[in-house]
Amino acid sequence: MRIALAGAGAFGEKHLDGLKLIDGVEITSIISRTADQAAAVAEKYGAKHHSTELEDALARDDVDAVILCTPTQMHAEQAIACMNAGKHVQVEIPLADSWADSQAVLAKQQETGLVCMVGHTRRFNPSHQWVHNRITAGELAVQQMDVQTYFFRRKNINAKGQPRSWTDHLLWHHAAHTVDLFAYQAGKIVQAHAVQGPIHPELGIAMDMSIQLKSESGAICTLSLSFNNDGPLGTFFRYICDNGTYIARYDDLVDAKETPIDVSKVDVSMNGIELQDREFIAAIREGRDPNSSVAAVFDCYRVLGELETQLAE
Repeated sequence: MRIALAGAGAFGEKHLDGLKLIDGVEITSIISRTADQAAAVAEKYGAKHHSTELEDALARDDVDAVILCTPTQMHAEQAIACMNAGKHVQVEIPLADSWADSQAVLAKQQETGLVCMVGHTRRFNPSHQWVHNRITAGELAVQQMDVQTYFFRRKNINAKGQPRSWTDHLLWHHAAHTVDLFAYQAGKIVQAHAVQGPIHPELGIAMDMSIQLKSESGAICTLSLSFNNDGPLGTFFRYICDNGTYIARYDDLVDAKETPIDVSKVDVSMNGIELQDREFIAAIREGRDPNSSVAAVFDCYRVLGELETQLAE
């Protein structure tokens, strides 16, 4: 399986580290915004080709699939370009930054029949897999999820503290993780509300947001998001269930008394990104839809579109 990766920044390298651990995978092309970065990352990971243009990778016969870790605003257009070129594609979360673009990507996937997967990593984190497995076994039912997504991003910088060429977004990026996960664990979302704080004068985005959701099962979710929070950083999930309370911190899980739960045997790795990439490769090889296919996560973007409309009003 010959892979091109576009967007060789902080998150792109997480994918490249995961791909190195998957048998039969070759990283053949690296695409980045600057030629120097593309060349350096290609050398580090042994890719034979590098460029600043995605089209160069799409034209190559030694590229079977593409992973897009590019700016949010480019995701939909680039995912469609990959499928037009006959390449399977995994587009990092979010699929798009509008409902219309989300619909366009799904239509292209249905037209081509190619694997199009979205990087909804929470479906793959061992902590959330453990909860999901118990739900599907009938051992748990979610009554409420309380989620905090907190970063300190008053300047346009990435996870490495480097300047960003694009602006991140609480609704279309960070909320997408929780909106999809809540539906994955508790059922289709039937009610959604959002409020946001002031718009940052330079970044042009809301720095604080609160979202409430209700699923068809009757479960509710309260999501608090902020780019103003000076630590601790990240996303923290509290599952309040009919049979216990659990707190997930990325790949780790504890109960209500902070007693660790061993999730090391849930999957073949403890790294959610690696597991996500393993699913992408396996789905292509097996000719099936992956978990977090564009069709599987599509309803998340319907909800985000509805919330965007509410906030605009």
